[in-house]
Amino acid sequence: MLIGTVALAGCGSGSSGLEAKKSGKLKIGFIYATTTQNPFQEMAYGAKAAAAADGDVTLNASAPTGVNGPVQVELFRSAIRSSTDGIALQALAPELFTRPLVQATENEIPTVAVDAAAPPGTKTTLFVGNSNTEVGRRLGEEFVKHVPAGSKGDVIIGNPVPGLPLLEQRVKGIIEVVKKERPTLTIKGPFDTKSEPTANYNAWNALVKNNPRAVGFLGVGAQAGVSLPLIQKQTGRKFLAGSCDLEPAALKAVKDGSLFALASPEHWLKGYIAIEMMVQSRRDGKKLPEGWWNPGTLIVNSGNVDDVMKRQVNEQSRIAFFKTIAEKQLAEPNKYLKPLKQAN
Repeated sequence: MLIGTVALAGCGSGSSGLEAKKSGKLKIGFIYATTTQNPFQEMAYGAKAAAAADGDVTLNASAPTGVNGPVQVELFRSAIRSSTDGIALQALAPELFTRPLVQATENEIPTVAVDAAAPPGTKTTLFVGNSNTEVGRRLGEEFVKHVPAGSKGDVIIGNPVPGLPLLEQRVKGIIEVVKKERPTLTIKGPFDTKSEPTANYNAWNALVKNNPRAVGFLGVGAQAGVSLPLIQKQTGRKFLAGSCDLEPAALKAVKDGSLFALASPEHWLKGYIAIEMMVQSRRDGKKLPEGWWNPGTLIVNSGNVDDVMKRQVNEQSRIAFFKTIAEKQLAEPNKYLKPLKQAN
């Protein structure tokens, strides 16, 4: 039984050209950046839940072990051959996928961009992703609650993938809020804090040592929420630390107070909604909608961390938690779809 359904309508050439309704087995792909990091694992969990909810979908959920754009391109090309009913793509280097996405369209395979919009030059016109500017703003708003007006000191911002638009948007959101609400603070960065765990820890450790005046360290990726609490524990130094995403160790750090908050882009919902819409488009024989579907942002702090930790226990607990949310969103697509050009 499906968690929810979404009204689909013909929208021009768009993401794909579909014909009659299709019953029976569907072959769908979800190609994502890496199996080793929480944000991408969460999206894959959501994708798998949507495939399982239909009951007759073979889902090819594939990713490199560690971020590797060229390997991911090859996985996508393989999916063109095997996942003929549709492919959802989550990429940290979307520009590598211009030709593969065009190739999928030429083979009449529907495509959806997840987490990061498709690059120019493709006909992938459905993007399921949160507002990353909002993610940054929400984290910044939570940060200033802990810093009295007139405070002085440095705020260090780290970005694990410099140049990636979605993370640059988070940085922009943080800076906008801190400059407006606490203008006496000095913002430094964003610094390259690397994405893989060991390199991320080393980068943040160096930043903490080199910035003794800093009152806050804010990361816009997932691994900062693991590295910064560990650095506090090892050095005995106390500072405000915040991050994004829902690494299990980061949730524990919110619980024990070594992180003031996490800004969650609700990755599970993105994976679920992308695959669910793809499944429904095939079942109904209608084209995918066009535009930007924003499933929202959640701040995790001391007030709700227990509830979030309960939902994150396993895949079943995630499905139970998100059931009502997914049903509501999919039943009211006009509330969540905006023009693609508005994605931020």
